[in-house]
Amino acid sequence: MLVYLRHYPTFQLLGIMFEISESSAHNIFNYWQSLFGENLPASLFEQLKKLPEEIEKVKEELIQHELIVDATEQPVERPLGQEAQKPYYSGKQKRHTSKSQIIICPKIKEIVDVVIGEIGSKSDVQILHQRLAKFHQEQGFLGDKAYEGEFQLTTPKKKPKGRELSKEEKERNSWLSSRRVVVEHMIRLLKVFKVMQEKFRLRKGTGQWEVLEACKWRKENRTSDTKECRYVRNWLI
Repeated sequence: MLVYLRHYPTFQLLGIMFEISESSAHNIFNYWQSLFGENLPASLFEQLKKLPEEIEKVKEELIQHELIVDATEQPVERPLGQEAQKPYYSGKQKRHTSKSQIIICPKIKEIVDVVIGEIGSKSDVQILHQRLAKFHQEQGFLGDKAYEGEFQLTTPKKKPKGRELSKEEKERNSWLSSRRVVVEHMIRLLKVFKVMQEKFRLRKGTGQWEVLEACKWRKENRTSDTKECRYVRNWLI
C-alpha cells in the first residue's frame, strides 16, 4: 500500500515488484484500502465522526486558534464531451484538474479538515465557504490571496490597479506569508506521495480515496525523508 501511494505504479508493475499477479496486487490493494479507511482518520473532523458528542467542544476550542487554509490542484484525465470538460478546466493551471483543500491548526499540530475531488474551475474561496458550516461562526482563518472576500479570513493585500502597495502593506503581506508557510510545506510534504502529483488513473471515487490515504499516513507518522519537508517534520514531531 505504501509503495503504491508513494510511487503510484500500475498494478501490473506492482505485481512484478512483489512477484505476484496483477490481480493479486489489485486484491491486496482493495484489502488495505478498506482497512486504512476504517482505522486511520485523515483529519480531526473525520476522527470526530465517531465521537459526535465531542464536536461542539472541539469547535469551541478551535476558535481560540487561527486556522490556516490552502488548496492544491493536480491533473485529471480529460472527461469525454465538451460540456463534461468545462467544470474541470482550471484557468490558472490551463488544464483539467481536481482540487484538494487542507485546513491545519499549527497550535495543536493537527490537520483539521480535508476536502478532496473538487472541480478545477471552482475557486478556493468557494470550496472553503462550503465547509464553514462545520466550524464555529467566530472561527478565524488565514489564507492566501485566492481566499479574499470571505469575512472570516485574513488574507494578504492585493496590489491595487495603477499603484504600488505601501511599505506597511508590503511588510504586513510578508508577515502573513511567514505564518502561512506551515500549510504550504504540509502540502509539499503530502506531495512526496506521487498519488498527489500525477493524474488519477482509477475511477473518480478511488482517486479521492488515494489523496485521503496520503493525508492519513502523514497525519499518523509525521515524518519525511525529503530535505525540503524538514521544516514540517520538525514542527510536527
